Amino acid sequence: QEQLVESGGGLVQAGGSLRLSCAASERTFSSSIMAWFRQAPGKEREFVAAITWAGSYTEYADSVKGRFTISRDSAKNTVFLQMNSLKPEDTAVYYCAARMGSSFSRAREMYDYWGQGTQVTVSS
Repeated sequence: QEQLVESGGGLVQAGGSLRLSCAASERTFSSSIMAWFRQAPGKEREFVAAITWAGSYTEYADSVKGRFTISRDSAKNTVFLQMNSLKPEDTAVYYCAARMGSSFSRAREMYDYWGQGTQVTVSS
């Protein structure tokens, strides 16, 4: 069973920044679409951002475009989510996910592996 290990969540004031990290095995990292989703209390898990295995293409949810940046470090088998200008509505548990293969998707059911989640709380 593939493991994705997230880190970097925490409590931050509105307008602040956080960087999330997700470490994966080399096998998964080198052959998958990597993505971040989030789930706020009482809401469904939603797509945040994704990046292709080569890092050449990214997509973002409209709600985070211009504030969040997804990137990956092949040497460390790690994907990052840099979150700037955070808002209280960004408060959620953030999940890293991996989709094997090269077909891009924003649908959570299309992802094969998930991390345990990391809490991000933005205070007003």
